[in-house]
Amino acid sequence: MPAIGKTQRTILLLLAAGGALLLSRSPRRSFRIISEVQRELRKLRADALRESIRRLYESHLIDSRDLPGGETRITLNNDGKRYVLKYRLDDMRIVRPKSWDQKWRLILFDVPEKRRPVRDALRRHFRQLGCIELQKSAFIHPFDCQNEIDFLIEFFQARRFVRFLVVEQIDNALHLRAKFHI
Repeated sequence: MPAIGKTQRTILLLLAAGGALLLSRSPRRSFRIISEVQRELRKLRADALRESIRRLYESHLIDSRDLPGGETRITLNNDGKRYVLKYRLDDMRIVRPKSWDQKWRLILFDVPEKRRPVRDALRRHFRQLGCIELQKSAFIHPFDCQNEIDFLIEFFQARRFVRFLVVEQIDNALHLRAKFHI
């Protein structure tokens, strides 16, 4: 993925939120966008916006199409969507319920050495989600996290290497309960 700046990241996230950004060539209406993201665009300087859009286009993260009336439609392409997902990946959290269901979520994985970057990324994200490493390729969490784990597995294209189990008993439960404060 290309390195991008704050303005470019903002544009990508706005495109992800709004679907498409309409830019007008007319000086009177420099741009319009769906109402809920218009405030964010107004914070950007017009010249910085144009330059950032050009760089995103050259980085193959967005596509553009000229429309009648002098407008240009800018949309995220597949690489841009993947970048936005990666950016949001870092903000993912597991919700802690009011009461624990007394079940453990065990994540087992066996990613081959030739896909080591995927294995390392999975480990890093499992830790970031608050999972505890039982062994090099086994993590545990007390709360429902199947959606988050499934998202990671799909994002890193590691479905065949990862297993997700829900277990009711584990021999070191007291130690784990203390670590998770439950």
